[in-house]
Amino acid sequence: MDESSEKLPASDPNGNDGALPVAADDAGFRVGQRVHAMGNPRRTGTVRYVGAVEGHAGAWVGVDWDDGEGKHDGSVNGVRYFAAAGERSASFVRSKNLSAGISFIEALHLRYRGDSTKEEEDEMYILSTSKKRVSIQLVGKNKVQEKLKHFEELRGASVSYLGVSFVGSSDEINALVPNLEELDLTGNLLSKWQDIGSLCDALPALGVLNLTNNFMEHHVEELPLLKRIHTLVLNNCGMTWKEVEMLKESLTAVEELHLMANKLRTIMPAPSVPVTAFVQGFDNLRLLNLEDNCIDSWDEILKFSYLRSLEQLHLNKNKLKHIYYPANHPSPGTLDDNYMQDTSCKPFEKLQCLLLGHNEIEDLASIDSLNSFPRLMDIRLSENPIVDLAHGGVPRFVLVARLAKAKILNGSEVSPRERKESEIRYVRLVMAKMQSDDSEEVKQLHPRFAELKALHGIEDEKPSCGISGPQKMASGLLCVTLKCVGASIGEKQPLTKKIPPTTTVGKLKVLCESFFKLKGIRLRLFLQEEGSPLPVLLNDDMAPLMDLGMGTEATILVDEES
Repeated sequence: MDESSEKLPASDPNGNDGALPVAADDAGFRVGQRVHAMGNPRRTGTVRYVGAVEGHAGAWVGVDWDDGEGKHDGSVNGVRYFAAAGERSASFVRSKNLSAGISFIEALHLRYRGDSTKEEEDEMYILSTSKKRVSIQLVGKNKVQEKLKHFEELRGASVSYLGVSFVGSSDEINALVPNLEELDLTGNLLSKWQDIGSLCDALPALGVLNLTNNFMEHHVEELPLLKRIHTLVLNNCGMTWKEVEMLKESLTAVEELHLMANKLRTIMPAPSVPVTAFVQGFDNLRLLNLEDNCIDSWDEILKFSYLRSLEQLHLNKNKLKHIYYPANHPSPGTLDDNYMQDTSCKPFEKLQCLLLGHNEIEDLASIDSLNSFPRLMDIRLSENPIVDLAHGGVPRFVLVARLAKAKILNGSEVSPRERKESEIRYVRLVMAKMQSDDSEEVKQLHPRFAELKALHGIEDEKPSCGISGPQKMASGLLCVTLKCVGASIGEKQPLTKKIPPTTTVGKLKVLCESFFKLKGIRLRLFLQEEGSPLPVLLNDDMAPLMDLGMGTEATILVDEES
């Protein structure tokens, strides 16, 4: 919100015409202070400059806006006043157009004791069958409002995006909400860890604290008291792992730690140990969320491998390319070898859930390594090159077959039936490859092949003595059910056809045009797999059907290309 209410010929430092040359207004803003635009607590930023701007009368406040929507990068007319985060994330603002925020207590009163306006209540209606507005009476609304007047009964509170910048009196907070257990402070102006410590000290029952989108200071001089917090959310707070280590002594009870979107690239343990050492402490930590960061080396993740209670590790939206299990892939010089030898537990001993979606994993060796994690059963691999069928990735059934212990894959349960069918189909796929490729090399590339082949009693194909001609050909055909699903194609009865396994996707499209009399219509085909939320698009026209691992029976959906 730049200076826009004044109407004079001069322009403001942001290039807007008509800025008023007022006298300097010392509103007490300081560099580094968190502020929001007056009247808009969701537009937050950090003060980067306070003072005069050459060629423009009066005092100005230079703000670097969190949303990146400003006018410049901190320089005006060739003069640099500060360095902004983005090329156009900063602007100069009159102090009267900024707010330094309110206290936590004020926010509680504003959120929970404020009455709804007539305009808000007018918007609460439904349309009757005769298209007339019928006002909604919230069930128990009066009782809820009455109850909230007694703050001592409040167990959970949210004061998100209300411009909270300081805590206030600890005694007043304790007297007002003594039984508060969960608190959401998302999108406010808090930045001092001392304030967070005072707040937690004033709320003896507080166990869940959400500080998302509060940009915390990097220097933690005095450790805050967070010893009762079991769930701490620090998403997009500008955190580094060094700061997490500094807070660790006060997080003795933490079970869930969320650190999404903090641009973390490296995991730096405590200053007293080598940077290659394992992260220690966090004895109760069950869930660690590092999604949407910049971690590109699995060696960084291995620093968490001896967190003794860790059950869930969320790594979606990073830049990981390769995974391995440390006991199978020692990497001298990158990990603390002495600690690795002294510990009596296995790496990631209790890890059950590993989310790796939207990374850059492209090798099957990484997939196979997941079998070495002792208790891992919930895995996410979606949005990785290894599962991108358009670029040589593998379908779901291959993942199910290669991941022996997976019970949930990409958020979908792996049923016993799906596992059995996937493993049989996978074995057939490998056997088909062995006929054309070097069999020993194929076995090395498919570590579970022999195990699954024996498990399901699948025998090698025997030479067909005395069988030749059409009879021999028919014995190796695939039975494919073709179903038209495109609305423009119209209703057509499904067809079941027997076709050679060497038939390519492109050839099958041509056959479908003939079978269903669809001349002139560009088709796309989908393989319907049990357990997959959506059918798999077959978009490689040169791929033989046998490379898709189809069993003796398969369902292909036929649709018109959009």
